[in-house]
Amino acid sequence: MKGAFKFNVIFNKWKFGGVREISALPGKAKGLKIDGVKDIVAVASVNLAVALANKCQLAVGLLDADVYGPSIPTMMKLHGKPEVNENLKMIPKENYSVKCMSMGLLVEKDAPIVWRGPMVMNALEKMAKGVDWGQLDVLVVDMPPGTGDAQLTISQRLQLSGAIIVSTPQDIALLDARRGAHMFNKVDVPIIGIIENMSCFMCPHCCQPSYIFGEGGARRTAAELCLQYLGDVPLEMDIRTSCDEGVPIVISSPDSASASGYTDVAQKVMKRLEELSQKQFRPEISV
Repeated sequence: MKGAFKFNVIFNKWKFGGVREISALPGKAKGLKIDGVKDIVAVASVNLAVALANKCQLAVGLLDADVYGPSIPTMMKLHGKPEVNENLKMIPKENYSVKCMSMGLLVEKDAPIVWRGPMVMNALEKMAKGVDWGQLDVLVVDMPPGTGDAQLTISQRLQLSGAIIVSTPQDIALLDARRGAHMFNKVDVPIIGIIENMSCFMCPHCCQPSYIFGEGGARRTAAELCLQYLGDVPLEMDIRTSCDEGVPIVISSPDSASASGYTDVAQKVMKRLEELSQKQFRPEISV
């Protein structure tokens, strides 16, 4: 069975068969580990995954959990559908030393994903466990915003080492950050910490910061929730251009303030994962 044909058979099985209902009510996380993957971290940050791979020298995978609006192929400059190996597992695409899987690699570029909750949950589970990730230090799950089907599926079906809350400093965004933190607490997923994204705008002309979304909101929220503050990442013009061009800023502008922010956060995440692994005993079930 050739790779493309095998891929189409597997993908159609995802869509039209084998869908299992997943309870919408949060419960204690009992997810399985993925064979060969040491830690699984839920966080909405492509640049953090690239920093973990390139600055911290870890073996990193990146799973795009945003089924309805997958952006990983664009941000990581990935093209084409994944191959399928002899075990009928997809081989992830790789760039910038990060292995990637996304719904954006499985459908046409402009095709809408018009799926109901159970199909989305099934697709996420298959993308996580139906991929030959190899040996990874960290699998980063790039989460969509909110606390819906995707978040519950990842939290309940995978054994997460921890979750990272990412928020801008403004109050309206911090409301969602709090909801996310409470959701992860309900499903018994450790929270690694909080990152303040777009902490300020760095003017490309005078290099002075402008706090257009407020200042220090994520740091205050972390203190109120008794969570670790992992750091902040400023907003720069290069972030937008690098995303559009498919070259993460930690690669395109490694000396920029934003890249330095991601690198500092990546190092703190490594340290927190080590701390959590020492505190927790988690029975391993391989799949």
